Amino acid sequence: MSNRNYNIYFHTHTVSGIVISVVLFVIFFAGSFSFFRDEIINWERSESTALTKEIQLDYTTALDTLDKKYVLHGRNITISKPSTERRVAIYMEGTKDTLAPAKQKEGSFFYLDTKNFKTFTYEESYSLGEFLYRLHFLAQVPYPVGYYLSGFVALFFLFAIVTGVLLHWKKIVSNFYVFRPKEKLKTLWTDAHTALGMIGLPFQFIYAVTGAFFMIKLLIVAPAVMALYKGDQDKLYKELEYTDPDYKFENKKLANPFNIDQLVAKAKSNWSDFEITRVFIQNYGDANMHVLVEGEMPNHKKFTGIGKVVYRIADGKEIAKKNPITQTNYLDVVKNVLYRIHYGDYGGYALKIVSFILGIITCFVIISGVMIWLVARQKNNMPEKKRRFNAAVVRIYLAICLSMYPITALAFIVTKIFHPLTQNNLYTVYFVGWLILTVFFILKKNDAFTNKFCLISGSILGFLIPITNGIVSGNWFWTSFMQNKIQVFVIDVFWISLASVSLYVAYHLKPKKAVIGEK
Repeated sequence: MSNRNYNIYFHTHTVSGIVISVVLFVIFFAGSFSFFRDEIINWERSESTALTKEIQLDYTTALDTLDKKYVLHGRNITISKPSTERRVAIYMEGTKDTLAPAKQKEGSFFYLDTKNFKTFTYEESYSLGEFLYRLHFLAQVPYPVGYYLSGFVALFFLFAIVTGVLLHWKKIVSNFYVFRPKEKLKTLWTDAHTALGMIGLPFQFIYAVTGAFFMIKLLIVAPAVMALYKGDQDKLYKELEYTDPDYKFENKKLANPFNIDQLVAKAKSNWSDFEITRVFIQNYGDANMHVLVEGEMPNHKKFTGIGKVVYRIADGKEIAKKNPITQTNYLDVVKNVLYRIHYGDYGGYALKIVSFILGIITCFVIISGVMIWLVARQKNNMPEKKRRFNAAVVRIYLAICLSMYPITALAFIVTKIFHPLTQNNLYTVYFVGWLILTVFFILKKNDAFTNKFCLISGSILGFLIPITNGIVSGNWFWTSFMQNKIQVFVIDVFWISLASVSLYVAYHLKPKKAVIGEK
C-alpha cells in the first residue's frame, strides 16, 4: 500500500471513529441489553410467558370485552405480538360508519393482557426493556433527528470498519495474536483494539449495514419514489407488501355470526407448526368483513417463512392464501433476513449471550480507539494547551460512556421497587442520574478513577438486582427456575454473571502511569 493510500485510510478511520465514538458506544451498549428486551420486560412485571412468538389469546372474549368499551362496528382492528410477553398490541382505526358518534371515529392504540384482558396505554405499558431498546437507536431524541442520527452513525461506523481492515490488511493475521500488556500505553491499547476488533468484525459489519438500512432507508428509497413511482409512496409500499388489501365498507350489518378463534385455528391447521403472529380484521361486524390471519414458521423449520390466509366472513370462504413453505419470494427474504440477523432472535439464549458479549467487546473497541487517539497526541513536542484539550475531550467521552453501566444497573433496581414506573419517571431516573455521574467524573479529572468506580459500583448494583427482585416480588432466582419462570430467572442470573465479571476486571486493573498530570 502506498503512503498516500495509507494516510487516507488512516485519517478516514480515525476521524470517522472519533466523531461517532460516544453515540456509537451508547448504541452498542444499549443494543447489547436490547437482546434481552423481552426478558427485561417480563422480569420487571414479575411475569413469565411461553417462549414463542405466537399470539395466545381468546379472541372471542377479548373482542367482546373491547366491544363493550370502544364499540368495534366498522373498525379495522390489528392484533399483533411485538415481543415475547403476556400483552398483545391492539391498533384500532376509527369506525367507517359516517353516522357514528365522533368518539367512535377516533383511532386507538393500546396493549391488552391476554390473561385478564386489562388494557394499557403505551405510556402505562412502558418498561425498562422498551427504554433500552429504543435508546439503542436514539428514539428518545425527537423524531426524526434521533433515527437519522443513529442511521448516519451506523454508516460512518461502516466506513471505520472498512478503512480499519484496509489499514491492517497485510498484518491482519499476525497482529491478531499479538498482545503486549506490559509495553507502553499506546502499544497496549493498539493491541487490544486490533485483536478485539477482529474478533467482533463480522458482528460489527452486520450491525453497521443493517443499522444504517433500518434508520435511513427512507432517504435511500426517496429517489426511487420520486423517479419510479412519481412520488406515489402508497404504490411503493403496496409493491413491497407493507400494506394489506383494502375491502370496501358496505355499512350493512353482518347477518351470520362469526368466530375469530375458529378462523385462527383453521389458518394454523394449514401448515404444521405454523405460528400465528398477527390478526387483521377489516370492517368489523359489517357485511363485507374480512379477516387476515398471518404467521410464520419456526426458525428451526424455515429461516424465512411468512404465510397468511384471508377469509371473507359473509360466506366463510378463503379468498387468498400464501404458503409459508413454498411461496417465499425474494422480497420476503430481503425484508425478513435483515430483521432476523439484526435482532438475533433465531438462535435462542445461546445466540443472545454471544451477541451481548460481542456487543460489549465492540464497546471496548470503541473506548480503546479513543485511548489510542489520546496517547498518540500526548507527545512532548505538542503544545501543553493542546495536550490538555485532547485529555479533556477523552475525559468527557469516558465519563459519558462508562457511567452507562452503573446507571443501567440502578435503573433495574428502581423500576423493580417502584413498579410500575411511568415513562417520564424512568426518563428522569436514567437521564438525570447519567448526567450527574458524567458531571462528577468530568470534575474529578481522573480517568482511572472513572473506570474503576464505574466497574465496582456497577458490579455492586448488579448483585443487588436479583436481591431486590427476591425481596420485592418473592421471585428469588432459584424459585423462578423451579417455577419455570425462565425469563425472570435469566435476568437475575445474567446480572450475577455480569457483575462477577466486571468486579473481577475492576480488581485486576493495574493503571499505567499517566503521561499528563492534572493540575
